[in-house]
Amino acid sequence: ANEEAQPEVSISTRGEDKIEEYRIHGKLYMIKVTPKVGKPYYLVDHKGDGVFSPASERELSVPMWLILSW
Repeated sequence: ANEEAQPEVSISTRGEDKIEEYRIHGKLYMIKVTPKVGKPYYLVDHKGDGVFSPASERELSVPMWLILSW
């Protein structure tokens, strides 16, 4: 059966910031940081190489994780 992969979300804190880590099949692909003061922001692994960079609000972000492989 083909089931859509649902992200796993881990929530923790670092100092006063709330950190949400999003994973598919155990691979971290996005981090949401919610500071105590200010707007939340996202860090995204755009290429799947483990390098995270800020996601721009103007940039279109489409899901880029591996769904199936054989």
